[in-house]
Amino acid sequence: MNLKFRHKVFLAFLLNSTIIIVSILLIGRYFAERHFEEYVGKVEADRAAKVVEALSREYRRCGSWDTVLQDPGLWFGLRLFGPMTPPADGRHQDRRLPLQAGGWDEGRPIDGPGPKAPLPSEARFAPRHGPPLVHPPIPPIALFDAEKRPLTPLDDLSTQDSYSYTAINVDGRLVGWLGFRKREPSTHNLDVEFMKRESETFYAMGLVALILAGLVTFVLSRHLLAPVKELEKGTRALSSRRFDTRIVVKSRDELGRLAAGFNEMAQALERHQQTRQQWLVDISHELRTPLAILRGEIEAMQDGVRPVTQQGLDSLHQEVLHLSRIVTDLHDLSLIECGSFSAKLAVLNPVEILLETLECFRTRLDQRGITLDVHRAEEGDILVEADADRLKQLFSNILENSLRYVDVPGVLRVFFLVGPGELVVGFEDSGPGVPEESVAFLFDRLYRVDGARSREHGGSGLGLAICKGIVESFGGKIEASNSPGSGLKVLISFPRHARPGAI
Repeated sequence: MNLKFRHKVFLAFLLNSTIIIVSILLIGRYFAERHFEEYVGKVEADRAAKVVEALSREYRRCGSWDTVLQDPGLWFGLRLFGPMTPPADGRHQDRRLPLQAGGWDEGRPIDGPGPKAPLPSEARFAPRHGPPLVHPPIPPIALFDAEKRPLTPLDDLSTQDSYSYTAINVDGRLVGWLGFRKREPSTHNLDVEFMKRESETFYAMGLVALILAGLVTFVLSRHLLAPVKELEKGTRALSSRRFDTRIVVKSRDELGRLAAGFNEMAQALERHQQTRQQWLVDISHELRTPLAILRGEIEAMQDGVRPVTQQGLDSLHQEVLHLSRIVTDLHDLSLIECGSFSAKLAVLNPVEILLETLECFRTRLDQRGITLDVHRAEEGDILVEADADRLKQLFSNILENSLRYVDVPGVLRVFFLVGPGELVVGFEDSGPGVPEESVAFLFDRLYRVDGARSREHGGSGLGLAICKGIVESFGGKIEASNSPGSGLKVLISFPRHARPGAI
């Protein structure tokens, strides 16, 4: 059976409430019956204690049980202190009073000493002719002598083991026992009716509690599952590429944090979508310009408007090289972003690689009119874990930017800062700098401070983005700022490789 999640939650809560309510009812009914039996037992014990006290006084007054046994009215009068309930089986046997000296036989007095008490009510009902029929209810208590021999009648179904005994002491001497018949599960009509009404009360309470539990469970399940339903709608919206979908966070619990996490994910997807669209626009724009130049030059040569000369072919060759650099940079940047950037890590000295790269660019810098000022580090070997080819690519991209954008005549200062656990390589030119609002975006892909000027100098807007990817792949960081001399300063920090003998 395929149920919805909210139905499963509702049924789970309702089942749990039902089990609790039924358990409480069963336990309550059990203890109600038990406490009722205990209450009746305590009442009977209290009455028995009063009878024991009365019998003790009577025995102390007469010195024996003769008065009690010879006077049925006195015994029945004493018995009125105890309960007068019928036996547990509800039957009334034909019980004739035992023959005792001066006592009663078949409801008639026997000659003997002692006062003659009136017949008890149970013994007064006898026909005028024939033997009298006495059907008194079997008393729940009986009198026994000191050896627990019965002195008063027992019913046919009772034995001495059917009684619990209370000692009767007179002046510290045991003179008898009062037997109190052990109770069995009550079958008296009043007791049964009382327990029936108690059961009906419990059942009514259980039914009301179950209805209330169902209502509370319904409201609670709807309240708890409302955020889950919103998440379901939001997920469907994201799958339909509606990345502007947001969920209102109404709580700070786990569901609230889940909704907040969903909003963060949707925001990240929206940013990614916008970046992707901008990336496609920028790439198409970047490739369209050199392709348009190539197409125009080639069509002009084909139509005979422009003759095929060495100068024209060189111009076409430059545009092809520019396209090739853009494609290569895009390929490298995609590898960096997807984590597939190939690098052969080794422990090396980046200062030596930078000095070699500077020697390769020295002639071009001189021809451009840019003076190179290098401040060497005083320490010995400064080691980092990196890839030599990627470091050369990193330094080459920065130097290419200097060649393109530094005003001539100009100065490019290269310096090193050795700190505890890191090496900082700095590049600072004589200008011009960049607007402060553009500093934070210099390392974004395809970003240009001046798009027209960048294309004039052959820049693609990818070089610094590749530099950032290379540095971060080695565990370092790169940042740019405007220098006090109105130029641009780029700082690259590498974590130093700690090994014995390294400075």
